[in-house]
Amino acid sequence: MQRRHDLDWVRVCAFGLLVLYHVGMYYVSWDWHVKSPQAGTTLEPFMLLSGPWRLSLLFLVSGAATAFLVARSEQVARADGGRPRFLGARSRFLLVPLLFGMLVVVPPQSYYEVLDSRYPGGYHDGYLAFWARYLRGDGSFCDDDGCLDLPTWNHLWFVAYLWVYTVVLWGLWRLAGPWLGRAGEALGRRLRHPVAVLLWPAVLLGAVRLVLVGRFESTHALVDDWYNHAQYFGVFLLGFLVARQAPVWDAIARMRWIALALWLASWAGLVAYFTHFDAVEPPSWLRLCMRMAWGLDQWCAIVAVLGFARRLAPGDGPVLRYLVPAVFPVYILHQTVIVVAAWQLRPLGLAPALEGPLLVSLTFAACFGGYEVIRRIAPLRPLFGLKPRRADGLAGSPAPAPPG
Repeated sequence: MQRRHDLDWVRVCAFGLLVLYHVGMYYVSWDWHVKSPQAGTTLEPFMLLSGPWRLSLLFLVSGAATAFLVARSEQVARADGGRPRFLGARSRFLLVPLLFGMLVVVPPQSYYEVLDSRYPGGYHDGYLAFWARYLRGDGSFCDDDGCLDLPTWNHLWFVAYLWVYTVVLWGLWRLAGPWLGRAGEALGRRLRHPVAVLLWPAVLLGAVRLVLVGRFESTHALVDDWYNHAQYFGVFLLGFLVARQAPVWDAIARMRWIALALWLASWAGLVAYFTHFDAVEPPSWLRLCMRMAWGLDQWCAIVAVLGFARRLAPGDGPVLRYLVPAVFPVYILHQTVIVVAAWQLRPLGLAPALEGPLLVSLTFAACFGGYEVIRRIAPLRPLFGLKPRRADGLAGSPAPAPPG
């Protein structure tokens, strides 16, 4: 199994984009943990450039990674004469950082959210007192917008969802592995045609939004998030099924320019729609059409990113080998760093044009600085999804598939 370095680069860049997106959330009018006093609508069209697709892309890449990791675990099991150990290893990789993140990394986000809220009388007891109440699941932090659910996973919802999808897929593989293999081959035959690979997933994602988004609000709470489950598990399963279908990836590469044009056109349509109907109720027919346009934007952007990565990604090298294991610790840390840094910068009263780039720089510097510390301290490594250090003091080499 040859490592897919293009997917490694996609994953690295997608998580980097996520950092930029969450810095942007501080400055737009949409609800977030803390808000800039100068928040407004200026950045919102640019946020929509990646809003519909960035997480779907990550779930698709994770599905492809899961296919390679499952195959590798099967090969190892056959060689050793034992049972595949994929699920246990994957659970440790995802659940240990999730639990640690919820207990240690995420609480400052909720603390500063309380400080930035209309909590009656304000909160003055300090962080340690808040943390104790956070760990007890205190539900009394309420203002006129509602109450905080504590403890919480905040941005780490992605990890929780990824683990659940992995468990479901592993169960399907164990129960009906040959059927899944045949389904992947049949899907590969249908999507090997360039028009098909661009059309049918876009139609399906648009249909999912058309049917479900009006009924199920995006909550990231797992149990009631059915629109997100339909889209994210759908692309996760798609990535798993086509991971080793080379003609599909070739078709994606051939359609990259057309996908790019359709993505930008649908993005412009979405921006015009949300801008014009910001305070006016749109006609029902137009709302339904724009839900399909959302699906088109979502899939065409993914095809464009994957297609250009397949043709242009630089392949393996020291930079990629450094960034691949760094992605998960940086992801775990980044949103807390953004919230804390934004709050500490606020008294300076900097203009967003200066403060925003400074916040981005501080976030990357702090997260990669944290990674440099974490990778050198053995007990911290599993808490951030890093493999144990080998006896010679070097980190273990990456698995032969992009980690999800």
